[in-house]
Amino acid sequence: MNSKAQLTVRIERGAGRVEVFDVPSYDSQTVLDVVSWIQQNADPTLSYRFACRVGMCGSCAMMVNGVPRWTCRTHISKVAEGDSVTIGPLRNLPVIKDLIVDMDPFFDKWVAAEGVHHGALTRDDPVALVDETSAERVEANAGIECINCAVCYAACDTVAAHPDYIGPAALQRAWTLVNDSRDAGRTEILEAVSGQGGCHNCHSMGSCTAYCPNELDPMSAIAGLKRETMKSMFRRGR
Repeated sequence: MNSKAQLTVRIERGAGRVEVFDVPSYDSQTVLDVVSWIQQNADPTLSYRFACRVGMCGSCAMMVNGVPRWTCRTHISKVAEGDSVTIGPLRNLPVIKDLIVDMDPFFDKWVAAEGVHHGALTRDDPVALVDETSAERVEANAGIECINCAVCYAACDTVAAHPDYIGPAALQRAWTLVNDSRDAGRTEILEAVSGQGGCHNCHSMGSCTAYCPNELDPMSAIAGLKRETMKSMFRRGR
């Protein structure tokens, strides 16, 4: 055990309800360790999500002192303010219970952005070859490590102010597909992201890029969509 015998942990449980717990402090302790200790030793009713515990699934994302983070990879020593820390559910999503949010609105916006592969080939066609060195493929590859954790969505002030905004994760996925030579839905994607709540609602504040745990750059992807949607508009003479 390190020199700090205890942590004061504030858990925001939705609807303005906050509870305070005293938690033993250990070396190399993560925020997820703290939440698990509370559930196992102090309050078995505390609800939260986690799975891999090694920063691969993103399901343990929560607000930590007001910042969205993967709690399994966030050490208490890096975020504690003195001997205390505040943990809450992800911002910008409905709270189901305690630290669990409803992810449906987040994934619904992926669908709204046409963030699904639009295939044009059948199983009888030859496998489509991809030029990994092309500029388009480099752009597509830049965003494919998104694991849908919604950290960028929780960090986005535009989503907070305008709930109909599609959000950085869905728009980054759209940009990936626009640059994928195997996707046949470029026109549909650009149409979907250029309208109400689309890429032009982004104010380029950069929180999405600043807080992405996988160090992706949704803000640049959104800028790319802005350029391509404007080019598409001019080509059609609008």
